[in-house]
Amino acid sequence: MKVVDEERVTVMEGEWSPLDVIREVVAGGVQEDPFYVMDLGEVVARYRRWKELMPRVEPFYAVKCNDDKLLVTTLAALGAGFDCASKAEIELVTSIGVEPQRIIFANPAKMASHIRYASAVGVDAMTFDSETELMKIKQYMPHAQLVIRIRCDAESAQCPLGIKFGCDAVTEAPRLLKLAAVLGLEVIGVSFHVGSGASETGVYARAVSLCRALFTLGRGLGHARMRLVDIGGGFPGATDSDIFEVSQVINAALEEHFPERGVRVIAEPGRYFAAAAYTLAACVHAKRDVAAKDPEGEVDTHTMYFINDGVYGSFNCVLYDHQQVAAEPLYPSSEKELPCSVWGPTCDGLDCVLPSTRLPPLRAGDWLVFRDMGAYTIPVASSFNGFPVPKVRALVDAHLWSVLKELHPLTSAQFVVGERMSLLPPSPPPAAPAPPARAVFVECALK
Repeated sequence: MKVVDEERVTVMEGEWSPLDVIREVVAGGVQEDPFYVMDLGEVVARYRRWKELMPRVEPFYAVKCNDDKLLVTTLAALGAGFDCASKAEIELVTSIGVEPQRIIFANPAKMASHIRYASAVGVDAMTFDSETELMKIKQYMPHAQLVIRIRCDAESAQCPLGIKFGCDAVTEAPRLLKLAAVLGLEVIGVSFHVGSGASETGVYARAVSLCRALFTLGRGLGHARMRLVDIGGGFPGATDSDIFEVSQVINAALEEHFPERGVRVIAEPGRYFAAAAYTLAACVHAKRDVAAKDPEGEVDTHTMYFINDGVYGSFNCVLYDHQQVAAEPLYPSSEKELPCSVWGPTCDGLDCVLPSTRLPPLRAGDWLVFRDMGAYTIPVASSFNGFPVPKVRALVDAHLWSVLKELHPLTSAQFVVGERMSLLPPSPPPAAPAPPARAVFVECALK
């Protein structure tokens, strides 16, 4: 797991937007590499919205979505718990002072060494969905607080997860609950995940109903302390999305099936907190016009734009997360939008960000902006072909800074106040004097 270097947060006075900041950064002509602008205010607003709409459901942020340490620290300061899938993610979260009781090891197929590490640091809650996992836990961590993961898929999801994880709630779960009781292992709850980026809300009601049935069964088998329902993730995170509709479905299902307040309810939102908080800026460094015939035989001109970030970097989300990204020019243009494609910087033909889109004419040196780029981008990005992973420039409004700086594990030292120029990249060192010119004769190859 790659953790982005921790950056300090610039405190912003007055009116501003991520686009304003990007324009300020690139205006001097020094910035060349792609970069993110992270708005901490977006994270705070989404946390408040969550607590307003689903006060009973505790968010346990899915670290795999974006392991930017500043994002994790901010959510910890707000009071979130964490869904960790590996030893390294547990290390990251505990390194900033999060108590192990605020972590669930939500990987149903864990490596033995990772189970031993979780035991050593006190992370007791963990999921399972198979006999093999129960046997492993019995051997390495018999005191674990187990959560059985069942399968309940949304009709449509950006990334279906049931194909890999989750036992059948009717045919498999009862047998696993019996085996856990025979082994002397304690099952404290039931979890599910409807799929990442789910487009259906009713699936949560079906899943909560299955959890109720398994609570009744599990208690009858001797798991007397079943008290946790984990409703997983799948919540939308784009700027124009909202969780109001799904929250109404979840609240109603919980009131119907788990009216008792002794049952704790958690969720594992990832993209909901991360996506809209990050805006990516990438520079056009080359272009090529190509001519092709359409189905009617007419010649059509198409422009290929090459930018300094691609599918091996931030846009891995196009391949692995099935995201539909949208490019927009940094500066508005009144020119007509024309057919084009957008390509990454590597020498791989697979490195295509947008195979077909429309943009106004661009020149080398122009910048494109991509919104909602905080989910499943940074953790998977690589420096393939020697192209750097974009750095993150974090910002926060002054009124929020006055509150956040007092919330542990955030500290006042992480914030930069009154230094707007800290947004700008460092100026390059003065160029060395050019050597004396010498005549060089080159035979022309264009004969």
